[in-house]
Amino acid sequence: MDDAPRTPAAPGPLASFARFVALGGGVGLLSSGAVALLAERLPWALANALITVVSTLLCTELHARFTFGSGRHAGWLRHWQSAGSAAAAYGVTCAAMFALHLVQSSPGMLTEQIVYLGASGLAGLARFLLLRLYVFAGGRDRTATVESRQLQRLQGMLTAPVTVGASQQRQFSLASP
Repeated sequence: MDDAPRTPAAPGPLASFARFVALGGGVGLLSSGAVALLAERLPWALANALITVVSTLLCTELHARFTFGSGRHAGWLRHWQSAGSAAAAYGVTCAAMFALHLVQSSPGMLTEQIVYLGASGLAGLARFLLLRLYVFAGGRDRTATVESRQLQRLQGMLTAPVTVGASQQRQFSLASP
């Protein structure tokens, strides 16, 4: 019997996305309140920068441990990669708002929110894909190894010798023509 500690398999893409939205969105909501409270004592830009750094660190840890299934600390490389993707997402939302104000000099709050949330959603989707496929892809190595072993076992069963008569064995392969 194997006494090695087992880590749970990495969640699939839909489960990861749901966790990404729930954890990132939850931290985002808490961050918006924290920025408002901190902005009473500091300039808004500084409050926003501080909260952004803290929330990015927190989200990276949550995503490493729960969203993408590594079950362990993110490490500095993943923190820097995640910060880079967060900065790119921030740039996308700023560019969208800048473009809106170029097209419409005084948009209403509803229009601004629609543009901002739309850009944020697209940037978040791109960020999810980047984090899942690149930054946290190593968390799925164990799952890929297990799947590879299962595939090898299945191929072995499909190419196993088959007894045709009392003493004759023939090699049949169902896996290839």
